[in-house]
Amino acid sequence: MKAHTKETQSTMTPDKALQFLQEGNERFQNNLKANRNLLEQVNETRDGQFPFATILSCIDSRVSAELVFDQGLGDIFSVRIAGNFINEDILGSMEFACKLAGTKLIVVLGHTSCGAIKGACDDAKLGNLTTMLSKIKPAVKAVEEPKDESLRNSKNLDFVDNVATKNVLFAIENIRRQSPILQEMEENKEIKIVGGMYDISNGNVTFFE
Repeated sequence: MKAHTKETQSTMTPDKALQFLQEGNERFQNNLKANRNLLEQVNETRDGQFPFATILSCIDSRVSAELVFDQGLGDIFSVRIAGNFINEDILGSMEFACKLAGTKLIVVLGHTSCGAIKGACDDAKLGNLTTMLSKIKPAVKAVEEPKDESLRNSKNLDFVDNVATKNVLFAIENIRRQSPILQEMEENKEIKIVGGMYDISNGNVTFFE
């Protein structure tokens, strides 16, 4: 499989970009890989890059976007931060990726049993981590069940995963609200912004729009 070129990127649509990721995740789950020569892709991309998607995911070592979507060099922009939340720097990176570099899809990818989400659920305190986890607290508060405080912690994995899903949805809302550039591109159907959850137990990504 060749690296993407300006021509292949220009023919890509938001829906086709999403389909590419879905097909890549299916290959990953079936322990298959597209036939690509990475060193050859190094050579093909030395004068430029033409990725088709931008993926915001967690730093979790089990959730590498390039691997779980079976993508090669020059295929995707990968933005990673614990808890996959939005801030000004990440929004700037996304605006560059979509408006200037031509990607057609933004994916906010959460995952099950997320350590950052667990920390927010437990109100963990540790240096700069405290400030970082505060960005996830709104998602914790937004998940109403269970109401029993003794069950609203990292030991309740269903609660953790529900918070992770809510956190993804909040991130998408923040992208649209805080970036007029990306909101306009989405309204003009130049890009699509979607969320997804990666299951660390089986490698499956469930997308939701």
